[in-house]
Amino acid sequence: MTIAFLTTSLCSYAQVLPLTTDFSQPEKSEHLSGGDASSYKHSKNAFLEPGKNLSFEDKLDFRIGESIFAKLWVFAPSSTQASDGLGPLHNARSCKGCHIRGGRGHVPEGNWPEDNAISMLMRLSVPAKTAQQKALVKSGKVAFIAEPTYGAQLQDFAMQGLAGEGRINISYTEKEIALSGGKKVSLRVPAYTVTDLSYGPLDPETMFSVRVANPMIGLGLLEAIDSADLLALEDPQDSNNDGISGKANRVWQVNSQSTELGRFGWKAGNPTLEQQNSSAFATDMGLSTGLLKNAYQGDCTSRQQACLEAPDGRSKHLSDLEVAPEMSDTLSLFTRNIGVPVRKNSADPQVLAGKAVFYQNGCAGCHQPSFITAANAEPAQANQLIWPYSDLLLHDMGEGLADNRPEFQASGREWRTAPLWGLGLTKKVSGKVELLHDGRARTILEAILWHAGEAQASRDKVVAMSDEERDQLILFLESL
Repeated sequence: MTIAFLTTSLCSYAQVLPLTTDFSQPEKSEHLSGGDASSYKHSKNAFLEPGKNLSFEDKLDFRIGESIFAKLWVFAPSSTQASDGLGPLHNARSCKGCHIRGGRGHVPEGNWPEDNAISMLMRLSVPAKTAQQKALVKSGKVAFIAEPTYGAQLQDFAMQGLAGEGRINISYTEKEIALSGGKKVSLRVPAYTVTDLSYGPLDPETMFSVRVANPMIGLGLLEAIDSADLLALEDPQDSNNDGISGKANRVWQVNSQSTELGRFGWKAGNPTLEQQNSSAFATDMGLSTGLLKNAYQGDCTSRQQACLEAPDGRSKHLSDLEVAPEMSDTLSLFTRNIGVPVRKNSADPQVLAGKAVFYQNGCAGCHQPSFITAANAEPAQANQLIWPYSDLLLHDMGEGLADNRPEFQASGREWRTAPLWGLGLTKKVSGKVELLHDGRARTILEAILWHAGEAQASRDKVVAMSDEERDQLILFLESL
């Protein structure tokens, strides 16, 4: 493939840019992580700002979409018919309840139920057992087989008169890692149990996956990356012998009724932002949308009869839905156009030194630095040189991070490469640093030290490098 370097204003076609070998200065437009769709605020609300290139009219709609993102839904029946239909079982009352100020969720601190897993979820599934279930999973039309009593997700809150499904309990043990130079880092190893089950025992073969909410920045830009560019980065058989064998997750797209490339979620389980939003409405809050019309009973199962018989919030003037089409569209505009904050110190010599360590350490093998988005994407996202530091592919991250729970084509050891843009603002936005899929890592260094599987060689180099190189690497990551 012929590659030409283009600025954000001159991009005319999508492509994957080659990795640089010059670390003496920043690459052109590197500070604009989201291209022209970057934002310029670095406050605690930095992950709720529109991209700078959004039109004035769309910025007004963006703020309306933000109000839907923050809306507190209530149980039906209610006089506020545009806001009722919550549950009957649910995890949160608003999108913002999980994505704190548009950023990451956090691990509950143990004050149940006041601080139960509102921004941390527990997915549930069981192995396909019947011939029908095995055929359904093989067809690619479902991600997994839901647990028969509690469904696809453990919901810890319920409407009045019903009981929440259960309580997630977390305990940690500390595991010490020795670095070269004598420094030691303690990793916290989580263990999860579910107690206070209200509807009987879980299936003995239940598989669990604990996940905190992802940050919301740059989602429209990730959607705008050409599928061919992501698929070009696949190497499932590791044909180049670099130890990295990324693969795309092929998932079911509800709108097209076909298998498409997965992009969103910890295992790339959703192909589009519309489906990601609708899935969250359905399982997190029990709300029906135009895409998932039957979600008005949320994740209730056939073994939860009172839940199935509870009132819902569908209204004729809302197209017999709970989330009106206009609401879904405006929320999609909001989630698609949250800007990625510009980098402040990409030219700092220590940051550039850390960038060299990042590249030379092999980290860019999964955390693909840049793309040029497709010309046929939404206008604000089209033809943008962006720096997400992710290939959006699945990688084996080793047994330590495994949830041992498949999702479409993702195995129990595979996770989508997390985008790194905005990483340095995590604490300011979310109030704390809790990284990886279950928030176990309290620092960037801890997150690196949890890497294994395809990332084992890069992780071991971080352990072996000098304190100065390690500090430079962290400084670079904090600059993103």
